[in-house]
Amino acid sequence: MTSTTIIEEIRHLSPAGQAEVIRFTLQLARERALTPDELTGLARRMVESNDPAEVERLKSAITGGFYGDAAHA
Repeated sequence: MTSTTIIEEIRHLSPAGQAEVIRFTLQLARERALTPDELTGLARRMVESNDPAEVERLKSAITGGFYGDAAHA
């Protein structure tokens, strides 16, 4: 099954079913460590940014992506 197929199936779920999928994906995102390529992309964006708020968000994303959720670190 491809991600496109899964996305199409999610579109056909009830609002409650879609909410359950959203909760699952957010939990998965919190627990999953990022790949080296994803971390590199975030670091590059952080270095190139002139927006202090964006730099802080990216730092947080890099830390979370490296260590995962604090409960799993």
